Amino acid sequence: MNAYSIFRGLLFRPLIRLLWRPWMEGVENVPTSGPVILVSNHVSWGDTLFTPAMLPRQMTFPAKGELFETEGKGPLAKLVAWFLRTVGMHPMDRSGGRGSVDSLALVNDSLDREQLVLGIYPEGTRSPDGRLYKGKTGVARLVLAGHAAVLPVGVVSSEIHRGPLGIPMMHRPGLRIGRPLDFEEYRGQPPNREVLRWVTDEIMAAIQELTGQQYVDVYAASVKTQALEPGALDDRVLARPGLGTTKPPVPVLAAPEPVPAGPVDGVGSSGA
Repeated sequence: MNAYSIFRGLLFRPLIRLLWRPWMEGVENVPTSGPVILVSNHVSWGDTLFTPAMLPRQMTFPAKGELFETEGKGPLAKLVAWFLRTVGMHPMDRSGGRGSVDSLALVNDSLDREQLVLGIYPEGTRSPDGRLYKGKTGVARLVLAGHAAVLPVGVVSSEIHRGPLGIPMMHRPGLRIGRPLDFEEYRGQPPNREVLRWVTDEIMAAIQELTGQQYVDVYAASVKTQALEPGALDDRVLARPGLGTTKPPVPVLAAPEPVPAGPVDGVGSSGA
């Protein structure tokens, strides 16, 4: 039994079941083996606790790289870094550019090597008001760069409120697990902005089907930074992510050059 199983089985799962009484639907859709990218909406910080506690397989999340750096930091920061490493969390560079691309490659390598279930929140941050927001295409890059199954999950009723003695409480949060999504035809192709956006929107649409959330076609971060006024959001509400777009064509790989006729592997004609 590894450290993850100990923390989950002896601490998190019993405590979460006692306090929050979560429920789950569609557990039969979780692949029993192989790498999996679990994509989900994100309503509260409690999502990152009760989702892995309920899932039947070991799960990890990419965490901010800064959380793993301990030089010059206090005891609490060192404890957090130790815990993240112990339970198998993966550092993620979120600065953008080459660092983020390399970080994604390392995560994909770990997915294949360790047969992980990796949790991703495509919105990039928690929803500011409980609605579903535009997904960032980094999730599509991760999906198309590897061979992991893509598992959509809808988190419902996970809002946190203060309970007795100040204990953080949820009112019966739930997980709805959908069937794995198939993007195999686009894998192994050079990055394409149209394909990345379509794959991301299809992922977000699958999540919306599970949650029933209203969809707003802007990034949640732009709302949190007040780059957009709350009143402007009503004009960006769509029935579903990617509404009005069509599936992009599958890139056609160049045909291999024909092999010239003649001797093969050094074996010539018989000379007859």
